[in-house]
Amino acid sequence: MKLSDFAIISIGVVLNAFAQLGLKAATRVIGPMRLIPPEWNQLLSVFAVPALWWALVAYGVSVVVWIIGLSRVPVGQAYPLLSMGYLINIVLAWWLIGEIPNVQRILGVFVIMVGVVMVARS
Repeated sequence: MKLSDFAIISIGVVLNAFAQLGLKAATRVIGPMRLIPPEWNQLLSVFAVPALWWALVAYGVSVVVWIIGLSRVPVGQAYPLLSMGYLINIVLAWWLIGEIPNVQRILGVFVIMVGVVMVARS
């Protein structure tokens, strides 16, 4: 995989990770949501949280970037690189919102990253 292609795929992954963090930030504002019975007012109130809209924009841009990446790289090589999002999210969630990862989670992400390196080099 060319470095430029890897960079495009990586940008898509980072945008996707930021989208996840934005969704989490939005749900932290409204609190835990119940599905049964549904609390429609709470569900609708999430749409008033700016973080939700930033997250949706990040998702939209990540899809466009991902399409560009897929036009250059075989899907069998590109898709496993989405797993980089695990590392990005665990680090950013710890840094930005104080979610402290345990040892088991860190080791699991490390194993995944070894696989990502192997796929990227293939």
